[in-house]
Amino acid sequence: MSDRSGQTGAQLLVDCLALQGVDRVFCVPGESYIAVLDALHDKKSEIELIVCRQEGGAANMAEAHGKLTGRPGICFVTRGPGATNASIGVHTAFQDSTPMILFIGQVGRSFADREGFQEVDFRAMFAPLAKWAAQIDDPARVPEYLHRAFQTAMSGRPGPVVLALPEDMLSEIVAGKVDLGRPAAPIPAAARPDQIDEAMALLAKAKRPLVIAGGGGWTKKAGRDLVAFASRNQLPVTVSLRCQDYLPNSEPCFVGHFGIGAEPSLAKRLAEADLLLVLGPRLGEMTTGGYTLLAPPRPAGKTVVHAHPDPNELGRVYQADLPISAAASEVIATLADRPAITDPTWREWAMACRADYEASLVPTPQPGGVNLGEVIVSLREALPAKTIMCSGAGNYTGWLHRHWPFSEYRTQLAPTSGAMGYGVPAAVAAKLACPDREVVSISGDGCFMMNGQELATAAQYGLKIIFIVVNNGMYGTIRMHQERHYPARESGTALVNPDFVTLAKAYGCHAERVEATGDFAAALERARSAGTSALIELVTDPEALSIRSTLAKLRDSSLQRQEQGA
Repeated sequence: MSDRSGQTGAQLLVDCLALQGVDRVFCVPGESYIAVLDALHDKKSEIELIVCRQEGGAANMAEAHGKLTGRPGICFVTRGPGATNASIGVHTAFQDSTPMILFIGQVGRSFADREGFQEVDFRAMFAPLAKWAAQIDDPARVPEYLHRAFQTAMSGRPGPVVLALPEDMLSEIVAGKVDLGRPAAPIPAAARPDQIDEAMALLAKAKRPLVIAGGGGWTKKAGRDLVAFASRNQLPVTVSLRCQDYLPNSEPCFVGHFGIGAEPSLAKRLAEADLLLVLGPRLGEMTTGGYTLLAPPRPAGKTVVHAHPDPNELGRVYQADLPISAAASEVIATLADRPAITDPTWREWAMACRADYEASLVPTPQPGGVNLGEVIVSLREALPAKTIMCSGAGNYTGWLHRHWPFSEYRTQLAPTSGAMGYGVPAAVAAKLACPDREVVSISGDGCFMMNGQELATAAQYGLKIIFIVVNNGMYGTIRMHQERHYPARESGTALVNPDFVTLAKAYGCHAERVEATGDFAAALERARSAGTSALIELVTDPEALSIRSTLAKLRDSSLQRQEQGA
């Protein structure tokens, strides 16, 4: 137990952060919490302050840090515009089930409810975006709020917490001794033994079982346990959106992922399955193809076992035959200890699922000089297996998801929330957390421009990151939907971009442009050999709209469909 007396609210807050094991915080400075910045000055040796260029970038960095470490990523921003900019990172943390705490400087308590300068009711603003949103009005209660914030962020389904900090509260002196409390820790919930018994009994009766893993609160050990359980029982394992790194993709049990626009062969296997063992994911819109791959509330012809840490999620959309309110990691560990199913009848079906996945890894021809699939294969051949791949949102991610086989937990940082602008700040956070590993950020041109300013943060802290920008001169995903629903009527999706090479050089990066697939490997080697961060611009043909369709093909198909329906 540690006691403090005669301290400000800000000093207590920083001491509590240190007690909770925080060693890095991300921020954009603001006068509303300047007392915290001063308190951090006295903790330089314990807590590293990373100053970012925009609050959205700072919040994304904190979210990525939380993903990588399993401990809450910490972000400080100022009130009003600072908080609204940072809300994107909070939303991503909520949808991605990532532990994170956002601290917001607030107007002084005597100014409350007068619409003071940049005043916002952050409890109301963040109520639907966070697990808990509160304001600390009494500096003596800072340790209480901080412990609860860390505990809430990590327990059950992990997620973000938002705490507003009135400016005068932070500078107020707390008289007497204040107990800083104790470090918070996750409290995992385990399944009952009879639930595991029932899950194994249902599995034994199945003909074509399929595992779907994913969600938050995962661990490296959970991946090993899942491989052990699935291999012993010869089960095919899939993962939910952007969770491919939860188990090595080289394992024979891995058969693909239900990302945006899942492989048709995998969707077919899901339709054939008669038992789904869902370990962790919510079975949300993206994973289920807009609830079409699995029709709620009870998918026909399927027995569903659904383990999820939040009991409020179970039965919310899908009514499982066996709902288990428990952390997926705990359920998997228990399953891994059970004897294998004797002579499983699904052996050949599982092997066929794996064959489908392996066939999907081969790059297909693409219009234009740069084939993004072949570029990703080239990347994978050149870089270490432990390389951390960071991406945002857009059709370009389809090539990464299909052609980069992940081999280790948390080698992928990508938002299941579908937030653009994530890849660049996530890469900065990854390199800070894992300085000895290679880090690559892949962004579309539109995605890059949303947080490309964080190249300045990478430069400020001497980070060596490879940034790849896929430039097709448009918001490709929106153009795809546009051609699907309103063919040949482009509106609002074309982009006029800067010279990305010149822009990157202005930040002190090595930079070059690649317009042919054959030139990429040499450009990558030069980027890796550079003494600074490096940017490679890949100029791709707008016709290469997605991994399965060209712009012209999609437009013609949509026009024909419209003519047939006329």
